[in-house]
Amino acid sequence: MNKLLITLSGLLVSGSVWADAFSGEVEKQPLNIAAIVMFLIFVGATLFITKWAAKQNKSTKDFYTAGGGISGFQNGLAIAGDYMSAASFLGISAMVYTTGYDGLIYSTGFLVGWPIVLFLVAERLRNLGKFTFSDVVAYRLKQKPVRVFAASGSLLVVILYLIAQVVGAGKLIQLLFGMSYTSAVIIVGALMVAYVLFGGMLATTWVQIIKAVLLLSGATFMAFMILKASGFSLEGMFLKATEIHEKGTAIMAPGGLVSNPIDALSLGLALMFGTAGLPHILMRFFTVPDAKEARKSVFVATGFIGYFYLLTFVIGFGAIIFVTKDNPQFFTTMIQDGKSVVEMIGGTNMAAVHLSGALGGNLFLGFISAVAFATILAVVAGLTLSGASAVSHDLYSSVIRQGKATQEEEMRVSRLATLGLGILAIILGIAFENQNVAFMVGLAFALAASANFPILALSMFWKGLTTRGAVIGGFLGLLLAFVLIILGPTVWVKVLHNKEAIFPYSNPALFSIPLAFIAAWFFSVTDKSKQAELDKAGFEAQYVRSMTGIGAAEASDH
Repeated sequence: MNKLLITLSGLLVSGSVWADAFSGEVEKQPLNIAAIVMFLIFVGATLFITKWAAKQNKSTKDFYTAGGGISGFQNGLAIAGDYMSAASFLGISAMVYTTGYDGLIYSTGFLVGWPIVLFLVAERLRNLGKFTFSDVVAYRLKQKPVRVFAASGSLLVVILYLIAQVVGAGKLIQLLFGMSYTSAVIIVGALMVAYVLFGGMLATTWVQIIKAVLLLSGATFMAFMILKASGFSLEGMFLKATEIHEKGTAIMAPGGLVSNPIDALSLGLALMFGTAGLPHILMRFFTVPDAKEARKSVFVATGFIGYFYLLTFVIGFGAIIFVTKDNPQFFTTMIQDGKSVVEMIGGTNMAAVHLSGALGGNLFLGFISAVAFATILAVVAGLTLSGASAVSHDLYSSVIRQGKATQEEEMRVSRLATLGLGILAIILGIAFENQNVAFMVGLAFALAASANFPILALSMFWKGLTTRGAVIGGFLGLLLAFVLIILGPTVWVKVLHNKEAIFPYSNPALFSIPLAFIAAWFFSVTDKSKQAELDKAGFEAQYVRSMTGIGAAEASDH
């Protein structure tokens, strides 16, 4: 079997508790023709969609939000496509493969963020905003400082997320085509820029929908084949797995993956509230015509994502049964410190990919490899668009031009920002080739939970929030999360190779989220300026619009 996707191992995973990133040169592998053909079909189809979408883009509203014409069901599927990353598919199934029941901690954490989005964020966001979540935060506060904070938080989250995805995609193309890593990253960057530069949100949405359908189809087939082999009995599957796994029945007991309760709680908070603060996810709610469709899209997305995470659980246990150590197709014997060690080819994060080969042969392995690439590309396109909108809409149009920029100027800046982000992603992707980038997705979630979510929630639900409170609270949450991740075991020990971490926990959310809320509250209640009075006076009008949607349609048309 071709050893495809080897270096995706640990590169895209959302949490470094269990991630071991690839470091070093890629071993040349035989070409997988099936994977290359499917990869080319996917790229060709999505570029055709981009060409079609380019003809539809006539205004900033078309470019940023697909003209607000995406249905709730389509948007729900696109959100699922944006959210179901290679981290979820490869990473969570690998955790179930190694730790059993405990692998559910991440899938549960990712999933429980969606009720918060559904009940607290989606409807109000659609009624108050225009193109970005900064529109909501700055609705009644002073535009310039609040938008600078919101755009800074968005761009930092986007860039961190982007690096991890680009490195993983570059490694994948390098393996598929046997080309140099630099050339592979340039190809990924060029495709990413093409989708957003010409197709805008409409092309990005359809790339995400296609990818979601492919990923759900592939994962469903894998789960079906596993259950078929177990007589369609979950109990039978668990019994087989416990007989084969070296830990035996211990894999059915919780508590082994994250044993420290503070780390577990902190991780849960980051995954929950991070979801409600990710700029590329929040931006999707502006693509639907009204708040009702926004609610529907979250409901649909939650259904698809929940179903997908159930499949990863079955896939993980299926890998225990089918990807066995006595098969040289999946495992190799290595000599370490004079002892022979049996290791999975490409690391344990490759469990799902090896399983696809075991269940469906080389053709299905090729399909899953192409789907993994489609997964990364869909996420990258969404990230690039949200980053470009933060630069053009929040910084250029609202801060530099103070709302006086024409649509043509804003579109021009947005396209330049897309190009700039593409070049930056290529440069950083090459620079981080041999680095452990696993922590970056986890850091992106922690930053979104610590800065974006607290200020977004307070701006919508608390009358007392002032501009000073929002900016200081938001920046303090952002800064503390960033510093604690650097000083924690993920970076301080694993990346910088120090003996002991200064901050003992892997995730800072338990400390940085409360700081953002407390700082925003304190600096708001002690603010006696004229601006503070104006900030508070606008809450009633904002509340009425957020609940009823009155005036939302007119605002999004201008």
